Amino acid sequence: MAASDLVISPVSGKADLKAFVDLQWDIYKDDPAWVPQLKDEIYGLLTPGKNPFHEHAEHQYFLARRGSEVMGRISAHYDKQALSMPPEQGMGPGTGNFGLFEAKDGETAAALIKTAEDWLRAQGMTHVLGPISLSIWEEPGLLVKGHDHPPTVMMGHNRPEYQAWIEAAGYEPVKTLNTYELDITQDFPPLIQRIVQSGEKNPRINIRKVDKSKFDREAAIILSILNDAWGNNWGFVPITDSEVAFTGKKLKPIVFEDLIRIAELDGEPVAFMMTLPDLNEPLKGMNGSLFPFNWAKLLWWLQRPKCRTMRVPLMGVVKKLQASRMASQLAFMMIEYIRRASVEKYGATRGEIGWILEDNQGMVAIADAIDSRINKSYVIYRKGL
Repeated sequence: MAASDLVISPVSGKADLKAFVDLQWDIYKDDPAWVPQLKDEIYGLLTPGKNPFHEHAEHQYFLARRGSEVMGRISAHYDKQALSMPPEQGMGPGTGNFGLFEAKDGETAAALIKTAEDWLRAQGMTHVLGPISLSIWEEPGLLVKGHDHPPTVMMGHNRPEYQAWIEAAGYEPVKTLNTYELDITQDFPPLIQRIVQSGEKNPRINIRKVDKSKFDREAAIILSILNDAWGNNWGFVPITDSEVAFTGKKLKPIVFEDLIRIAELDGEPVAFMMTLPDLNEPLKGMNGSLFPFNWAKLLWWLQRPKCRTMRVPLMGVVKKLQASRMASQLAFMMIEYIRRASVEKYGATRGEIGWILEDNQGMVAIADAIDSRINKSYVIYRKGL
């Protein structure tokens, strides 16, 4: 077919939405590093009324077809919460996004990106950050390093070709987000061990497990620390109460008390570290569905998870302690306690921390101090409209 036969149209109705979701199974069918996510979860993220992100965002999904073949997809969206943030933090007035981007060839990629830009321009947006799918808290950035091994839970994966296609459309890198991996079967360097031991002797410090029977209370404590700790970070957008409830419900099955720690100083919660067993390991062979028997396999795994990798998606220390020795000490203590539990109880051998902003000096210093190394890099691009 000729190039002019490429047709891009807004997603309309259940058949189009199914084609939008199913495209990944076509594009990545021969990619051993891709992990199919549960389709019910994907539909939940995309659907207003299910994902509370849509309560403060506007979106349009698009499909590209050549004849009857689906060639690509993209979302154009903007988060009203992000529009009210300070521009120096990356978001701010006029910030639109594209995301959920997939394409089979460069021509399709260019046409989809232009379509998303046109929609955003019509909505009054003045620049684009992307890919962000859909929220900065979900899957931000394009994978540019680490295509050769599977992503961990809640991290994205894409074809290597996408980088050149996005840059050819006039986008420039604005921020790199890295994940760090380490061998958690090995003790940390002696200096880190001494810092942990010193903290254990300090009566002001208490590192405790979360109490899953008081899930809502613990979630509120973590959210309070997170909003304070991350409030000045690049890309930060506040999380709403309904988003906390939505994410909490989704994560509750893989929340284990000894893998999430809250640090208290003089009885006050001042830091937290959240660790999740890598759900992608059991999902890898399920092809996106729990039926007919995968639900039983997953339920069995959730009751007694054994996994190779533990991921630390979130960690934070309140602003008043940041850049202090105490902040580092609390971080190392939480990391060490969770490392021990991960190895002894869950059989894990590998940890992954991140994402971490490339210029977050405090977190990069912690990652370096425990002998971790960058294993994946994701780039967020920017373009003026």
